[in-house]
Amino acid sequence: MKRQIFVGVVLALTAGIPAAQAQRIDAYNDPATVAEGKLIYDGACASCHGADLEGQPNWRQPGPDGKLPAPPHDVSGHTWHHAEEQLFVITKFGTEALVGGTYKSDMRGFQDELTDAQIKAVLAFIKSTWPADVQERHSAMTR
Repeated sequence: MKRQIFVGVVLALTAGIPAAQAQRIDAYNDPATVAEGKLIYDGACASCHGADLEGQPNWRQPGPDGKLPAPPHDVSGHTWHHAEEQLFVITKFGTEALVGGTYKSDMRGFQDELTDAQIKAVLAFIKSTWPADVQERHSAMTR
């Protein structure tokens, strides 16, 4: 039931996003986009998600403040379990915009700091680090 609600919220949020913003992040194999994404990731994301995409310790357990630590974006995490459009919306608007108060974290939206192209470049960089079989599974899930 929670997954159905989550998917419904994602679809509702993405319905208002122009097609150019919601397009698939397929540039994970483009060296220039991946390099740009890494630079942006290093400046905007690594302080929480780790320089090596490793996330924060005990990322599955809420901390003393009740918030979940930043998850890893490497293959050990669950980032690749989310469709590309979901990742875009989470990055742009923040996790709470999708799931409300049921999921507490410090993940805020970057809509006022990063352009859509920059968000897509970051996501392309992250995806470029996954093994080929995980990249394919992620692409297949998104299709």
